Amino acid sequence: MKFTLLSKSFLLVTLTFFVNTVWSQSDTSQVDSKTLRVGVTGSEPFVFSGSDSGIAVEIWDKIAKDQGWRYDYVFFNQVDEALRALDRGNVDLVVGSISITAKRLETMRFSQPFYNSSISIISRIDNNSLWQKIKPLFSIKLLLAVGVFLIILAIVGSLFWLAERKKSPDQFPHDALHGIGTGMWLAVVTMSTTGYGDKAPITLVGRIIAGSWMIISIIFATSMVAGIASTLTLSYLGATTFSNIEQLSDRKTATVSGSTSEDFLKKAKAKVVSVSNLDDAIAKLENKEVDAVVFDRPQLLYFIKQNEKDKLYLSKAEYYKQGYGFAFSLNSELISDVNRSLLELAENQDTERIIYSYIQKDE
Repeated sequence: MKFTLLSKSFLLVTLTFFVNTVWSQSDTSQVDSKTLRVGVTGSEPFVFSGSDSGIAVEIWDKIAKDQGWRYDYVFFNQVDEALRALDRGNVDLVVGSISITAKRLETMRFSQPFYNSSISIISRIDNNSLWQKIKPLFSIKLLLAVGVFLIILAIVGSLFWLAERKKSPDQFPHDALHGIGTGMWLAVVTMSTTGYGDKAPITLVGRIIAGSWMIISIIFATSMVAGIASTLTLSYLGATTFSNIEQLSDRKTATVSGSTSEDFLKKAKAKVVSVSNLDDAIAKLENKEVDAVVFDRPQLLYFIKQNEKDKLYLSKAEYYKQGYGFAFSLNSELISDVNRSLLELAENQDTERIIYSYIQKDE
């Protein structure tokens, strides 16, 4: 009886192993026996239109050679167009600068990322006139700050006059206008640490006011100088440069249609101008049809490097960190093999060599 049960168990395990092996070999042979249809889409330097070069294309080529797969390229102008073709089964996978997002994972699968990207802002550096450079100094905010500063000086000057007018009438006359004016002068001299010595409090209350003002004015003066310096820096760069996404609210901003930047800009309340490719977006920026371009940072870096655009300003701010991967249908049999090859390429630093043959490390 025991022997019979053991025999049946052994036969069951053997049969299961045999079926899995045959099934696995069948899946592999199906991939090996057919020519894969590989959709190619994206922008330089990951994909070059109509060409079998670019970061993503070269990485795929190495993977396919490693696996012994045959394939034909099918080129698409836009990422969304290629992904729709994948969903309809017109291609077996899509290669390019394709961002891995939660929304896309609902209808397709992705390989592990072969590149980690982000979104950034590029804008114009215009040659401003003298008036345009000093115009920020006459802004409402700065004028309000100066007005508040004068009010504070008047209050401190009045306190000095009230504390000193009886004990030191020669320094602080009984006439309110002259007395408060003298107090304001003392407050300015104290704040600037000039220390002429022509005016000085002699009462205890006056000295307490002076000591308190010294401490307060150090913080106040530092903040004011920093604000003016920031204003002058922005005026030097020009009103046409943008360093963060908040500045693009209600501004015309170009991006590539169907890219993740499109949704990002809508959330930032920018006026989105969608174009077919990055070249069109930059052209609109240079023609002053839009205020800025928002797109993937590596593509922007590559464009500036290749075109030597010294009149374009790339912000240091980076948003929406995302990985680039290869896209597959939900029932694809290729993903595990592709992931294994991607790991091997990364371990051998082949991926890094391919990437940096096109773009240098970001400063």
